[in-house]
Amino acid sequence: MTDTREHHRQRSEFIREIVQCSSGELPTNAKDSHRIPRTIVQFWHDLRDLPDDVKECIDSWARWTRTGFTHRLFDENSAAAFISSRLGPRHHQAFGRCYHPAMQADYFRLCYLAIDGGFYVDADDVCIGADIDWLFTDSRLKIQPLCYDVGSGTMVRPSVFRSADANSPEWIFYFNNNPLIADREHPIIMRALGRATDLIERAEDCVALEIQETTGPGNLSRSIFDWGSMRRSVDNELFVLREWESIAISKWPLSYRADARNWRHANQQAFRRELRDQE
Repeated sequence: MTDTREHHRQRSEFIREIVQCSSGELPTNAKDSHRIPRTIVQFWHDLRDLPDDVKECIDSWARWTRTGFTHRLFDENSAAAFISSRLGPRHHQAFGRCYHPAMQADYFRLCYLAIDGGFYVDADDVCIGADIDWLFTDSRLKIQPLCYDVGSGTMVRPSVFRSADANSPEWIFYFNNNPLIADREHPIIMRALGRATDLIERAEDCVALEIQETTGPGNLSRSIFDWGSMRRSVDNELFVLREWESIAISKWPLSYRADARNWRHANQQAFRRELRDQE
């Protein structure tokens, strides 16, 4: 499962074509309206120590319960219990080897959506949209595209990389794993969960896996590329959220981003040991 530089290039080009060819419009005559469960799912590893600024973000999604949506907030313990009861010991053990809260959140969202379906969104996103009902219409997996400029070390603005034929040798196109909106047992989610589980199982106990490629956006993008390569088209299973920034924004700064709870600071390191050293 090792990715080569050429494979990364092919994957980026594959995703670029999907993103730039997508209209971003749902079919007006969708027959499977509201097939996706109207459940908003979130994760914070320790609800006993929920930062106030993160709670404000979560509350922006919990408010949708007033209009008929269900909101479910999990922590490490309740997520482990869900995985154990619904998926069994194999996936429960894999979750237990997720050494950082970001990795736990990555893996849990795949487990939850594979079993129950719904709308997973990160706890540090703030809902600014006035309507989310349409996200549950049409049963395709709905995901956000991203683009990174290696040369400048910065993200490319969506308004730039979404334009037809916009490209650069320095750009890497990929799909974020936030949000993920899907019906239960969606084939792409199932593939991403299977790949993540295999990678975790195959790693030696002393190895802290790279989070993004194992359970995060890299894993999802690789799974979509592999799945699409076998079928030549993903249009029937995938919907690109071209205007996600009109629905939600990732809030900066947040208090937890300055410590080991930020995966960028603790990636491939012993998260729990770092927290102890800070106390």
